[in-house]
Amino acid sequence: MTTRVPVNGIEIVYESMGSPDGRPLLLIMGLGAQLIHWDDDLCGLLAEHGHHVVRYDNRDSGLSTHLPQAGDPPYLLEDMADDAAGLLDALGWEAAHIVGASMGGMIAQALAVRHPERVLTLTSIMSTPGPSISPPTEAALAVLMSAPPSEREALIEHELHTWSIIGSPGFPFDHERVTRMTGTAYDRAWDPDGTARQLAAIMASPDRTEALAGVRVPTLVIHGEDDQLVPLVGGQATAAAVPGARLLTFPGMGHDFPRPLWPEIVGAIAKHTAG
Repeated sequence: MTTRVPVNGIEIVYESMGSPDGRPLLLIMGLGAQLIHWDDDLCGLLAEHGHHVVRYDNRDSGLSTHLPQAGDPPYLLEDMADDAAGLLDALGWEAAHIVGASMGGMIAQALAVRHPERVLTLTSIMSTPGPSISPPTEAALAVLMSAPPSEREALIEHELHTWSIIGSPGFPFDHERVTRMTGTAYDRAWDPDGTARQLAAIMASPDRTEALAGVRVPTLVIHGEDDQLVPLVGGQATAAAVPGARLLTFPGMGHDFPRPLWPEIVGAIAKHTAG
């Protein structure tokens, strides 16, 4: 069920899955992505492993509040971390296990820094303490900065090309999933200007390396060894910054979640949250 709640001066839309008695798990997605980009089956696996899963649309994505009148920069990742903390309030969760992917990992890191009492464990996936630490390859930067077409079928072709570049070279390319997910996201709430504002927030936010040294919650860092958008050095830097963090890397994994790796990724997260 989709629910809309007031949070931090805006409205956030979220969905939940799994038993309310499960371990509370908050999933934070990346740049331009919507809550649906946490695949239903992946969320189902997390729920089967004892979690009460909540996925949500960040500000400027999906069905949450969009901010076309925002300034430059429109906001920072710290504001988006405060959104996550506010969502925990709305859910009635004093604290939760936090999992963030890509920009979502940056938000999760900022949440652990700004609101440590709200974070039971931190899992940072395909992310970095700062974009200057792990700049994308030339090919990945080219697709990141290319203007997406406005027509639905052209956008699907654009995204198929994008994910052929930044996806996982060690695993079969899931043409059907990219096509389906892009079409669904387009129909649900497509806003390239919102994505541009999120990117501006990433670039304007401070490097978190020094602040992460103060994080004391159990931390798991997951990264693909063949990630072109946020190269492996980003995950290595995250793990090095957080005392006691564990780094788990996968050869052949790029900047996505290859289905064959789901059992290992979910198993690692479940072991991490179970303490």
